[in-house]
Amino acid sequence: MAALGWLTPRRRSATARSVLAGEASAEAARKTSQELEELAHEAAPEGVEPDFPVHGDDLAAAFFDLDNTVMQGAALFHFGRGLYKRKFFESRELYRFAWQQAWFRLAGVEDPEHMQDARDSALSIVKGHRVAELMSIGEEIYDEYMAERIWPGTRALAQAHLDAGQKVWLVTAAPVEIATVIARRLGLTGALGTVAESVDGVYTGKLVGEPLHGPAKAEAVRALAAAEGLDLGRCAAYSDSHNDIPMLSLVGHPYAINPDAKLRKHARTLDWRLRDYRTGRKAAKVGIPAAAGVGAVAGGTAAAIALHRRRR
Repeated sequence: MAALGWLTPRRRSATARSVLAGEASAEAARKTSQELEELAHEAAPEGVEPDFPVHGDDLAAAFFDLDNTVMQGAALFHFGRGLYKRKFFESRELYRFAWQQAWFRLAGVEDPEHMQDARDSALSIVKGHRVAELMSIGEEIYDEYMAERIWPGTRALAQAHLDAGQKVWLVTAAPVEIATVIARRLGLTGALGTVAESVDGVYTGKLVGEPLHGPAKAEAVRALAAAEGLDLGRCAAYSDSHNDIPMLSLVGHPYAINPDAKLRKHARTLDWRLRDYRTGRKAAKVGIPAAAGVGAVAGGTAAAIALHRRRR
């Protein structure tokens, strides 16, 4: 893919592959966002600061991480469940996905080895399949496994930005095709995600650059903001993971949502806004059942244990 000329020369900690991944994701997001349909706007959530987001500020936008920020658990795991149901791969692969998901929910942080393993598995699974086929299946999988796992509190925050006339983007290491389906179904503007290489509409089993993770997310947001003419100082970003500190640090309004321990500490040090929808006290404010967080952990663990027992 040709390099994009959106970025000006500067010092950066990101690798060349991170920059390529970020720019490729931004380009893919801009192309797909024009095709996304808007859903009916809901009322802005109670508890959002009255002066933010600023209504009518067309230089501002919002960027939301996906896993454990917008949705409980990992999108790639749920997508894997759907592909397994459609016999894309054997039970040993689902077993691996299940353990990764259980660990992710219990630990609340992203493990590089698990992410690498999940990425390699996903690439091998989709190699040779058509992009259009996976997009169509993604729509079905969203209804089957993902829709009920959207955090209402985070969804309401995104809606507040939409109601203020601002664009809202998902930014995730999940494949951009999955992220685009989720963004469309939530009525968001579009999605930045990991770009898998395809030739003539067929996946090759390779990536463009690297997964959209850590510094690559920041590069994607920076590239998209430059292309869209946004002022990052007026933008907002939301994430649960300390891995997204580079992205959160880019914007003027960073939010730690359901934060892991490292992000919570960092956010408190810098006086960033915090929202936690996993506990009973916070859940009550946004109408989430108090046991939802415990149920999510128990569900992921039970699935992994059940699969383990079947294999014995």
